[in-house]
Amino acid sequence: MNTSLDLIRRRCSCLLPLAGWLVTCAVHAQDAPTQSDFGGAGLLQTPTARMAAEGEVAFTASRTSPYTRYNFTLQPMPWLEGIFRYVSVANRLYGPESLSGDQSYKDKSIDAKVRLWQESHYLPAVAVGVRDMGGTGFFSSEYVVSSKRFGPIDASLGLAWGYMGNRGDIGNPLAIISDRFKIRPARDSNPGGQLNGNRYFRGRPAFFGGVSYQTPWEPLVLKLEYEGNDYKHEPEKNNQRQRTPINLGAVYRLNRNVDLSLALERGRTAMFGFTLHTNLADHAEPAKLLDPPAPPLPKMPPTQSPEQVDWAAVSRDLRDNAGLRISKITRRGSELMVTAEQTRYFYPAKGIGRAARVLDNRLGPEIDWYTVVSTREGLDVATTSVHRPRFDALLDHRIDLDAFRRSVETGTPLPQREEVLYKAKPKKFDGGLSINYAQSVGGPDAFILYQISANYDADYHFTPNLWWSGNLSANLVNNYDQYKYDAPSNLPRVRTYVREYLTSSRVTLPVFQLTATRRLGTDLYGMVYGGMLESMYGGVGGEVLYRPMGERWAIGADANWVKQRGFDQDFSFRRYHVATGHVTGYFDTGYKGITVSVSAGRYLAGDWGGTLDVSREFPNGVRMGAYATLTNVSSKQFGEGSFDKGIYFSIPFDLMLPRSTVNRAGILWQPLIRDGGAKLGKRYNLYSLTGDRDTDNFNDNLQKITE
Repeated sequence: MNTSLDLIRRRCSCLLPLAGWLVTCAVHAQDAPTQSDFGGAGLLQTPTARMAAEGEVAFTASRTSPYTRYNFTLQPMPWLEGIFRYVSVANRLYGPESLSGDQSYKDKSIDAKVRLWQESHYLPAVAVGVRDMGGTGFFSSEYVVSSKRFGPIDASLGLAWGYMGNRGDIGNPLAIISDRFKIRPARDSNPGGQLNGNRYFRGRPAFFGGVSYQTPWEPLVLKLEYEGNDYKHEPEKNNQRQRTPINLGAVYRLNRNVDLSLALERGRTAMFGFTLHTNLADHAEPAKLLDPPAPPLPKMPPTQSPEQVDWAAVSRDLRDNAGLRISKITRRGSELMVTAEQTRYFYPAKGIGRAARVLDNRLGPEIDWYTVVSTREGLDVATTSVHRPRFDALLDHRIDLDAFRRSVETGTPLPQREEVLYKAKPKKFDGGLSINYAQSVGGPDAFILYQISANYDADYHFTPNLWWSGNLSANLVNNYDQYKYDAPSNLPRVRTYVREYLTSSRVTLPVFQLTATRRLGTDLYGMVYGGMLESMYGGVGGEVLYRPMGERWAIGADANWVKQRGFDQDFSFRRYHVATGHVTGYFDTGYKGITVSVSAGRYLAGDWGGTLDVSREFPNGVRMGAYATLTNVSSKQFGEGSFDKGIYFSIPFDLMLPRSTVNRAGILWQPLIRDGGAKLGKRYNLYSLTGDRDTDNFNDNLQKITE
C-alpha cells in the first residue's frame, strides 16, 4: 500500500466528493436492503441476514441521542459485508480541552458479516457477524441472525452477545463446549486495533429480531424491531433510559440512491438518518460526449501499400482518436505492428478497436493483421493482435463477439525482424495543473481537517526509459492550523511527524526524482530511481519484477536507502536514515477478480514483518480491498492501533466523466497513522506499470472494441 503523505492526509478522503457522486449517478444501483443505524443491511439497531448486491457501497449517517454514527458499508462479495464507522458521543469530550476544545468523543470501529447460506423455499438465510471487532470495543458485539421473507414482510430473528445482547436473556448455549463461554471478560486497556478475540461469543446473550414491511406505496418501508440491549451497560458509564425494547421506524426511499429514515427507539428517543448508496460494480460509464467519434468504415477499400502511407499523419490520428502515443510503426509480412502507450482509454479493447479503424482507412488488402504492442514508461508489456477481416466482419454484424474473440491473440513482445515504417519523435515534456482536496477524519484536534491545494505535475523524458518527474504543491485553503496533536511513539518517528509536514510550508515539493526502467528478459523487468521519492523521504532504490505472460502470479523485490526529508519538503534532510525493502508475491486467484499480495521485509522504522493485501476488481475496473501489516514491533511499542491496517477502494474516473481517461480516484481509510509497519510511498511500481500483462480487463470488456 502507498503510505505517502498524500494518502496520510486523506485517511478517509474523498467521502464528501463521493457522496455527491452517489446522489447524482445517472445509473442507479440495484434495489438493496435498507441500512441499519449502524450501517449494513438491517432493521434499526440490529442487523439482518440480508446482503446488498455485490459491489454495493453505502454511506449512512444516523442520530440517536447521544450517538451520531457515520457508517461506510462495502459489499465486496455477495456473502461478505464490511463496515467502518465513526461514532460521535455528544455528552463525552474527546480529550483535554487544551487539545480538543469542546469536540465530542469519537470512537472508530470495523464490522464484518458473513452469510452462511442463502434463503431457500423452506430455510431462512443465516449470517454470522462481529460488530466493533477490535480496539476499545465500546460497541463490540457478535451475533447469529436468520431472515425469511413472506411476501412483503421480511422477518428476522437472531441471538447476540456483547453490546447488542446486554439484556442477557439466556445462558450462553456455547457453554456446552467450554465453561469459559459463560463469562464475558471486561474491556481491558486495549490500545486500539487489536482484535478482541478473547471476548467473542462469551457471556449471556439476548434475542433480537423484527420485521420490515414493504408497503403498497413503493417508496415506504416500515420497521418493527425488538432489540437485546437494555442500555444499562453503555460505554463510559453513559447509560440511557429505555422504556421499551421495541423500536418503530420507517424508511422513505427518495430515489434509488437516497433513503431517509425516521424512528422512535428505546420508547422515548427519536432517530433520524439518511443513506446514500449505489452499486459500483454495475455502474456503467456515462456517454462519452467529449470523445472524438470513432472513424467510419471506408466507403471504398483503400489500395495503398504500407510504403505509400503518410505515417506521420496516421500517428496523429492514432493519438487523437485511439489515445495511442506512438513509439514506432513496423511491418512484418502481412502484419502491421503499432508500438505505443495508451493515454486515454481505460478499456484497452476500445483503444485497439479505434486503432484498427484508423488503419483500415489507410491500408490496402496486403495487411490482414493489426498488432498493438502496449508500452508503459519505455517498457514493452504485452501484444494484442486482431485479424483484420474478422474485425471488419464484426463491425458489419456478420459474426458475433464470441466468434470474433477466437481470432484475437495476446502475447509477450519478442524481438523479431521488422521493417520500420515510422519512428516517432518522442515527446520530452508533459505537465498539468490540478486541484486536490484532502481531509483527515476523526482526529483529536477536529473531526474533519481539510486542505485544498493546487498541484503541478511534470515529467521530462530524456529517453523513453529515463525520465525526471516532479510535483509542486501550493496550499490554498485549509484548517490544519488546528492540528496540534503529536502522536506518541516508541519507535523512530517515521510517519507521526504528519503535523510538521503539513504545516511547515505553504509551497512544497513532494516529488523530485529521476527514474530509469529496463526490460531485463522476456518476463523480467527492472527499475532504478533516486531523488525526493515522496513527501517524507528521499534517497535511492531499485525494483525487479518477474511476471510471466498469461500467468496469474508474479514476484518482485525492491531495495531502498532513504533519508527523512525536512519538514518544508524542499531539498533539506533530517538525520534519520534507513535501508528498507520487500519481497512481494502477487496472485490473481481467478475467482471473481480477487487478487492477493503478500510482502515481507524491512519497514521504515527498521521493523521486520509482512503485509497481506486482499482486493477484488470488478469488470468495470472498480477495486475494493483491505490490508494489514504485522511486524516484530509489539502492540505496546506500536501504540494505539496495535498494527497497521486499512480499507480502500479505487474508482476509474472513466465511470464518472463524459470523456475517456485512464486515471483513477483512490480512497483509503486508515484508522490511525503510526510508525510501525510503514512502507515507502513510491511514485511508480513495476506491477502497476506492467498491468497490461493481466488480460482480464481486455477480455472482460472486449465488446468495447466496436465503440
